[in-house]
Amino acid sequence: MDFLEKMNIKMNNPKLLDTALTHSSYSNEHHCENYERLEFLGDAVLELVISDYFYQETSYKEGEMSKIRASFVCEKALATYAKNLKMENYIKVGHGQEKNVNDTIIADVFEAVIGAIYLDQGFLVAKKYIDTIIIPYIKANKNFLIDYKSTLQEMVQTDKKSLEYILVNETGPAHDKKFEVEVKIDDMVYGIGIGKSKKEAEQNAALDAIEKSAR
Repeated sequence: MDFLEKMNIKMNNPKLLDTALTHSSYSNEHHCENYERLEFLGDAVLELVISDYFYQETSYKEGEMSKIRASFVCEKALATYAKNLKMENYIKVGHGQEKNVNDTIIADVFEAVIGAIYLDQGFLVAKKYIDTIIIPYIKANKNFLIDYKSTLQEMVQTDKKSLEYILVNETGPAHDKKFEVEVKIDDMVYGIGIGKSKKEAEQNAALDAIEKSAR
């Protein structure tokens, strides 16, 4: 895989990487393991590494560190990292999911790959992998948490239309929930967003609505 070879990572157990790239829709069709458990592990490793970076390299207070860390581990950020590595080209999905390999799936796979690297190569290699990919974005002051809700609100107020966010689905265990939110403008669905929190799902729904209105 190019995204590992570029960093001189050679998996001892290639099956771990294969699992990390397997969506549940594919595993349901082929009766194999999917990435969800590895995603859970990778999420924890990622949060530790980025938390350690801000603790070691900055003098920010707790609240500031939490806020800025959230920008670099949110769904949009993870999907951006993965896309720049062309990781989406290797994701295996079922037939019904082939045209919908969205940012949520891509972000999940990014975390799952980290989990696979951690299990196969250990923490230091996983840390180096994360640092190499993410630290340049941090140093460039990239802001992934643009307030799309406020932007959409301004667009709607211009036309004097009503705007509301509705939670339509909540899945997964307590430690790894996924929320799906619709944003409605004058009772019509304009955008759909998925996230690991209601707030993130609402932001993604607002972004979806903004992108659709620009087409």
